[in-house]
Amino acid sequence: MSTLAYKQTRLWEWMRQSPAGRFAKVCERCRRELWAWSQTPEVVLPHVEQLSKSIGALHMGYAKFADAKDDPEAPIFVLSTGMRTGSTLLQRILVTDPRVLLWGEPLGDMAMICKIAEMMSHSISPWNLEQWKNHNPNSSSLATTWIADLYPPGEDFRLALRGFFDRWLGEPARQRGFARWGFKEVRLGATEATLLHWLYPRARFVFLTRHPYDCYKSGADSNWHLYHRYPDVRIDSAARFARLWNQLALSWSELPKGFPSVLLKYEDIVIGKVNFRELESWLGLTIQENVALSVAVGSTAKRTRLSWCERMIISREAGEGMRALGYPVN
Repeated sequence: MSTLAYKQTRLWEWMRQSPAGRFAKVCERCRRELWAWSQTPEVVLPHVEQLSKSIGALHMGYAKFADAKDDPEAPIFVLSTGMRTGSTLLQRILVTDPRVLLWGEPLGDMAMICKIAEMMSHSISPWNLEQWKNHNPNSSSLATTWIADLYPPGEDFRLALRGFFDRWLGEPARQRGFARWGFKEVRLGATEATLLHWLYPRARFVFLTRHPYDCYKSGADSNWHLYHRYPDVRIDSAARFARLWNQLALSWSELPKGFPSVLLKYEDIVIGKVNFRELESWLGLTIQENVALSVAVGSTAKRTRLSWCERMIISREAGEGMRALGYPVN
């Protein structure tokens, strides 16, 4: 590098780090965020009620599984209110039990489980299901009756769908010597949890949340490249992040009483307020949380505080969810 180029580089760096330069960076960030806020479309997620109606229409509601104790599978699903909640830390804490393997966001960008839940919530026709009930595949008059809507019972559909997850996620864990399996995900809400509980009635769900200001700061300072659904739903603005965080946070209230879940806060984990003895007893694990907490992995936040416009946008878009989970809105 020539002397002149070196001096120009040093001058440019000095200007960027000067008070005027830092102010200019804040103004540019606010300009981008406000523009993105005005342009970000809503992402509508299916509701628990919609999916429950479809499950009920298939005659496969939860009441059918009163004998769930006989089910050999009891996976653990760690879900969170979006990205950068500390879900990987919780995943590492739980796998300190050598008997369990929790996969990390398997093919998460594909939003596969979200799409299955959406498909089931919107695409099952009650009329076709009513027609199906009138058919008997063993009838001797099958060739002379209307059988355009003839298909197997709904329970076969449930078992086939469960078989997909068993082979994709359960069997590879068992082949590696793990007695329990599950996964952690950052894109799934209460509707997807309902779907997974329908497939695995003995499943346990651990929901994790973190203040959205801190989540967003961690994501924004990492230069993003994060997707809720690839390639059309990218998390690259405060508005997009906050809307998804809010929908996930509010979705937990849709779950029925007695749903097998526990809610944890990242803030409580890092200051030692979580009773891991109760958690391990409920999950059927032996947890050594100090092993995972002794190592910092994946920290990305660089700023100490968000800009005023980022805080304003997030508090407007995620305020309802923040209040529901006990976070101050300011």
